[in-house]
Amino acid sequence: MNGPATFYTLHLFNLKIKGMLNKKVEKALNDQIKVEAESSQAYLAMACWAEINGYPGTSAFLYAHSDEERMHMMKLIRFVNDRGGKAIIAAISEPAKEFKNLQNIFALLLSHENKVTAAINNVVDVCLKEKDYTTHNFMQWYVSEQIEEETLAHHIIDQLNLIGNDKGALYFIDRDIATLKGGVAGAEKGAKA
Repeated sequence: MNGPATFYTLHLFNLKIKGMLNKKVEKALNDQIKVEAESSQAYLAMACWAEINGYPGTSAFLYAHSDEERMHMMKLIRFVNDRGGKAIIAAISEPAKEFKNLQNIFALLLSHENKVTAAINNVVDVCLKEKDYTTHNFMQWYVSEQIEEETLAHHIIDQLNLIGNDKGALYFIDRDIATLKGGVAGAEKGAKA
């Protein structure tokens, strides 16, 4: 069905959606957009370090993880805009460039994921205070995702702690990291989608 009737229906739909996003919720979502962008950049910097320091599995994992964080950001941007708000692309701080070792990278990754979880919990809290149950429902995907992210980081740290400074074992751990969610297997899965 094309023509004036379709245009009129779409126009009414756009009028209904416009302005439906509470301003406090919109600000919280825009803050989260920045958090996701910073996450993507932080993991990209870690991936670069891993790549030039002989950890191809970790590098693949972190490159894919960086892409995943960007996807999280894009999902938020589209939600804000679709709900009648305005997504803001803010300036972000420069990530660290140097890391001591893989243990340091994954300790920082876990610390960062804990901060992301706190930021997501803040968005959920604002949604509940403002009685925005639509956005609250949307954010539940992020809540679940953070549980996975933190569990994965803990798993990798546990593995690294088990091997200590054994370089032979480090080779195998690096290879295994590539197969974890977000690594080579995740990148290949994404390419097929």
